[in-house]
Formats: sequence, C-alpha cells, structure tokens
Amino acid sequence: MSAPNEFPATPLPALDRRMLPAREMIRACRQALFRWKIADSTGEELTGGQFLLKALILRRLLLREVLGAEERNVGILLPPTNGAAIVNAAVALMGRVAVNLNYSVSSKVLKQCIDKAKIKHVLTSRKVIDKLGLEIGSEVFFLEDLKTKLRLSDKLIGAALAYGCPAAILDRLLGLHKISLDETQTIIFTSGSTGEPKGVMLSGHNINCNVAAMDKVVHLRRSDVILGILPFFHSFGYTVTLWGPLSLDIQAAYHFSPLDARQVGKLAKERGATILLSTPTFLRTYLKRCEVEDFEKMEVVVAGAEKLPISLCDAFEKKFGVRPIEGYGATELSPLVSVNVPPSRSQTDEIDWREGTVGRPIPSVAARVVDPETGEPLPRNSTGMLQISGPNLMKGYLDEPTKTAEVIRDGWYVTGDIAFLDEEGFIHITGRESRFSKIGGEMVPHVRIEEEIQNFLAAGNEEVELFAAVTAIPDERKGERLVVVHAELPKSPAEISAHLAAIGLPNLWIPSNDSYVQVAEMPILGSGKLDLKLLAKIAQDKLGE
Repeated sequence: MSAPNEFPATPLPALDRRMLPAREMIRACRQALFRWKIADSTGEELTGGQFLLKALILRRLLLREVLGAEERNVGILLPPTNGAAIVNAAVALMGRVAVNLNYSVSSKVLKQCIDKAKIKHVLTSRKVIDKLGLEIGSEVFFLEDLKTKLRLSDKLIGAALAYGCPAAILDRLLGLHKISLDETQTIIFTSGSTGEPKGVMLSGHNINCNVAAMDKVVHLRRSDVILGILPFFHSFGYTVTLWGPLSLDIQAAYHFSPLDARQVGKLAKERGATILLSTPTFLRTYLKRCEVEDFEKMEVVVAGAEKLPISLCDAFEKKFGVRPIEGYGATELSPLVSVNVPPSRSQTDEIDWREGTVGRPIPSVAARVVDPETGEPLPRNSTGMLQISGPNLMKGYLDEPTKTAEVIRDGWYVTGDIAFLDEEGFIHITGRESRFSKIGGEMVPHVRIEEEIQNFLAAGNEEVELFAAVTAIPDERKGERLVVVHAELPKSPAEISAHLAAIGLPNLWIPSNDSYVQVAEMPILGSGKLDLKLLAKIAQDKLGE
C-alpha cells in the first residue's frame, strides 16, 4: 500500500534486460556506423564507426602505456568535447571507473578529490592545464604523448573490431560480459555548494535507468541532437549529455564552456540542436547573447540546479519560440528524478507539464514527502522533506558509510529539499533545508524571499539577469539575520523592502535595508549553481561580528 503522498513508481519496460552502458554504446555506434554521431565546436565530426574506432584504439594504448593492472579509478580532466567523450568511452570499455574532475575548483580541492579516489593517473591535455592554470602533481598524463606510441597494429585491430566484429563477440573479447551492471561506473564529486565535495558512486545500472527513463519521457528521435554544454564532472552532463547520445540512436554536439554563449549559439545553429539541458544562469546568458536563428531547431529546453523563474521562461519563449521547462535531480540520484514534458513531446492525454513545478517522477522512480522530525509520511499537499527511491539511487559515498547512512534511510534518499506533492504527483520544491533561517523561532525560507526580490527587480527587464541571492549570518538577538548579496541593483533596498511588505511577506522575512552586500558578480559554481558557501562567507565577511 503506497504512503498517502507517495507517487508510485511505474515500471520501465525491459529495464532489467538492458546491458552495461559500454555494451549499449557499441550497438548505438553500429546503428550510426556511417552517420555522424558526435561533433564539437572545433568542427570535428565523428560517425558512430569513427567514434568506436578511436575509443577502442585509445583503450589499447591506455592499457599498454599508462594504466596499471590494479588501477581501478581513472581521473579525467577535460571539458566536454569529442576527445573527452572518447576518453570516457575508452575507460568504460576497459571496465574501469571514470572520475571526471571538476576543473572549476581550486588546485587544493582538486587534489583532495584525487587523493580521496586514490587516482594514480589523471588523463588530460597540455592545452587544458595551461588554460586552467591548475597544479595537480605527478598524477597528470598528457594524452598528446600517446601519439608517438601508436602502432599500425593498433589501427588495424581497432578497425577490425569497430567495423567487422559482431557486437556480441566484441563484448566477450573486451570482457564486458563479465562486468555486473551493479559495479561502479563513475565517481562524481558533489559540487560542494553547501559543504566539502563527496564522491558519489554511480553504477552502470544507475546510468542505464536514467537514460532509459529520459528516452521514454521525452520520446527521443533519431533526428535529435543534444547540445552538450554541461561538464562531464556534472552528473547531468555525464549521464544525459554523454551517455544519453552514446547509448541511444541520437547525436550530440559539444562545446567546452556553457558560458561561451556566442559559440554555444553558433554550434546549435550549425548542428541543428533540438535539445538543450542547462541551468537558469546559463539560459540568461543565451537570452542576452545568442541570435534567434541559433535556436531555430530547438524543441526541448530543460533547466535544473536552480529555481526556473517564470519571467525567464517568458523572455526565452518570446525570443526563441521555445519555452523552457523545469526538471529536478541530484548527483546522488544519477541525477534525474523528475521533469515536465514539453507539449511538443507529449504523447498522452494526461497532464504531464505543470509550470512552477519540477514535474512528476520519471518512470521507475518514486517520491514521497515526510515530516522532517519524525520521518512519517505526510498527506498530499503537505510540505515536508522530499525523499526519493528507485534504481537511480547511488551505491553510496566513496569510503563514507556514515554519511551514506545519513542520507539513505530504508531505501529512500533524503534530498534535503523541502517540497510537497500535489494530487497528480507533481513535485513542488519550496526550499532547501539548508536555505532556511530560524528567526524569532520561525522558519524563514531564503528561496521564497529571493524569488520575490528577483521578480521585482526583473520586471520590465528583458535580459532577466540574476540580481540577488539570500543568505544568513548569526545574530545574537534573533538567532539569524537575513543578508541579500547582490549585483548592481535597479531598485534601492528601501524600495525592495516596501515591495516585499506590500505583497504580504511577514516582517521577519524582509531583510533590513542595511543587510545588502554588493559584489562585482554573483558567486556561481562551474555547474551553474549558486555557490552557497561563498555566498555565506561574503555576508559574514562584510556584516558578521
């Protein structure tokens, strides 16, 4: 019997019969043997056959020249490009664990992740290291150095396997048939937006379920082209924009930086991109700098990581003719949990899109809301802690069983998000547990205040920039004090306070006029999320006692 507010999981056909992602990739590449499969902004285009050939050759070279027999976890420090896709594919074809490292963090944090995952080699390029200016240490191996190690036999064997060997036999030759779907395929370190990064272990089964559900919900077509702008150290980038195209008969076009709007727009136009997965932060940039014709073929735009403002949807649709929809996920959930279905892809008479929500859970995934204190399930339309269960649930945090046990309880992942489920099962996120302040004994939601401030400031502004974010610092008298960290404002703090009062927000929810801190630019992580740690530090440094 389902709990009162649990949105029941729906079966995903043939889910248990799906193969290891690397085996799915072999078959998807064979389907597109002489059709372009992936491309990037350098102009390089690879057919399915060419991609598989390069991945098989690289696999041979890495096993012979670089990686030890006992080397399980392989570091990868590359932006989303054809080369990065080939490296990830080669690591999967070896049955090793890909650890795509976050190149937007400091050298110190990067080194901590490398040490935590016991990585002996980080595969990268000199161009990337020179551009990023990172100091990693002796673990770095430059992929360019493999060119001198390439033999004619590598090319001949690679070609025979890629183009001539039956897929079932290739599976056996590579030993892929021996690898369980439950084995770890990747370790993705959390963004660290609220604390120290943790290594999330995702299995082949986790990845497969997410890809299959995405295919079923969005109804992907052979003609679809995913615009791959999210980094592969981001779980959406790794699962959806990397293994989605590699496992299914669709295509991908990659660009190394989601903030490089003009190049992103140019690539979308050249490749006829139909699907974009992004964040509200990146969408604002495209709205400002991309041309209308760049997104002419775009049919599906999904935003996650942060609340998607209606004003941004309006402005984006007005310019590009496609309305962004909101989805929801977490690294620990592989990452996709729920998504609204755009009208252009809906194949049901049921309601499958409700603006202002993050959609309904994807097939095979269940959601419920519980009392944060007791853990008891709450009825529909009651606000509490959102929990998720399903085959997308991670194996756990790397070498951190205690932290794993804190977030996985009886098979349910505790998201840390405050939400409610409506009668049709749509998830309404109202805030994050860590983004509440207790002021005068009352729980005050940062996100709600932030939204109201942003909507007020963005009114009449077609560029819909991110003006402000709300955080808090300790306060002896009230417990906590709300602080607004902001870029240059079109309205004064006094005008904002008057507006918040006029729309009926309680006095405790209204930041005082002396609680505003201006910054040159809003603190954003490489994943496109607000950097909540830096946000709090800025407030504390400026206004803390």
